[in-house]
Amino acid sequence: MPARDCGKESNKPPDIVVSRQFVNLAFSRSFLKLDRVSAGPEIVDPIMRLQTLAEGSLILAILALLGIASWWLTAWLSLFFLLLIFCVFAFFRDPDRVAPVDPNSVVAAADGTVTEISEVEETEILKVKTRRVGIFLSIFDVHTNRAPIDGRIIYREHRQGLCLDARRSDCSQKNEAMTWAFENSRVTIVVRQLTGAIARRIVAWSRLGDELKKGDRFGMIRFGSRTEIYLPLTATVLVKVGDHVSAGSTIIARLSEQ
Repeated sequence: MPARDCGKESNKPPDIVVSRQFVNLAFSRSFLKLDRVSAGPEIVDPIMRLQTLAEGSLILAILALLGIASWWLTAWLSLFFLLLIFCVFAFFRDPDRVAPVDPNSVVAAADGTVTEISEVEETEILKVKTRRVGIFLSIFDVHTNRAPIDGRIIYREHRQGLCLDARRSDCSQKNEAMTWAFENSRVTIVVRQLTGAIARRIVAWSRLGDELKKGDRFGMIRFGSRTEIYLPLTATVLVKVGDHVSAGSTIIARLSEQ
């Protein structure tokens, strides 16, 4: 920041010079604080990914136009739209995470609160009984979905449906969904993205046949929603209902030794 000349007195208010580095640091600390509340301490570098942010580009454009138009009416209304723009940026934040290297570990496929751990039959792909871990994503959580294991995508299928509250027990069968299967030489893990009462859009970034590393991003859901992970019954679940997990970094289960 350039120093001001203090040798001469002046009644003119001093100019405020803000460097780009200072602005970047301020935004970084803001998003880091948000993520530490909602996603745990595993965050490496809080950043805004263009691919994720592009999903909110239309919302941001509309709010920006409304903010500019409202400036001619009252500055306070314009500040309100500026606050909304900041909230949209916060919602579409997408921090980097470090996935555990343990090959037996299965990580959470979504940020959020564990609302269900139950034994159910997975009827779409595996056709066997599995242990389902349901994660509810509030509007304050990061909404990027990540691969729970290293593996290849062998299944990706979209299903039309309703938009019931994602906390309801019957939403898994009735709501709009996108089902994925990740397979490696040891196991096949099924992940299901479900819309909610507010979330009305499932985004798929990865394709059938893609090879993903554990913790890699494969899609997202806008806005509050639910993600389910179907585990083999031999896996040891390490979370409990009520726990808050972070996609790509929180270990939710450990596969049995083979």
